[in-house]
Amino acid sequence: MRRVLIATGNSGKLREIQAVFAEVAANWCALMDFPALPEAVEDEDSFAANAAKKALHFAKLTGLWTLADDSGLVVDALGGEPGVRSARYSPSGADADNNRKLIAALAGVPDEQRSARFVCCLAFAEPGRVLATANGVISGRIIDIPRGANGFGYDPHFLVPELGRTTAELDPAHKNRISHRGKALRALQPRLQALLGSSGT
Repeated sequence: MRRVLIATGNSGKLREIQAVFAEVAANWCALMDFPALPEAVEDEDSFAANAAKKALHFAKLTGLWTLADDSGLVVDALGGEPGVRSARYSPSGADADNNRKLIAALAGVPDEQRSARFVCCLAFAEPGRVLATANGVISGRIIDIPRGANGFGYDPHFLVPELGRTTAELDPAHKNRISHRGKALRALQPRLQALLGSSGT
């Protein structure tokens, strides 16, 4: 069974990816298994370009087939921010600080103008070449008062209007069915299974 690296140090992302890919025949490992590796510099101006750069970076360093994602929150009233800077929106990059900055930036913006979407772009690479990509999006709006104890990042402030709940109020299985990352992972899964099935290892 081929060893495949999930290129994230975010335990929430790792759990979501492993849950969706539970039946994919691979020997999964994660960045915490390679603590000495230098981080990828995510300085591109799109989620897709950052995902590809990250996948290629860690595939080259480890020699492993590598799955990487870049994802974040796009808020229309903020001109698309935090966007590709979602994880680094505040100086500390901590979830609580990122959320405080987001809500402060939206002060005075009425509910109907707080449309937002979570975007996820995935890249699956071998050393030197991207083998497959996939994207996923979920739309919602931003609320001031956080709700829910599940999820991570901006989830407590991201309301899915048709459900009347934030993504932090959803159980993990439900979230994976509708989330941006869940959609991207399921879109990638057939290609991933085909590649792993034909790898011969």
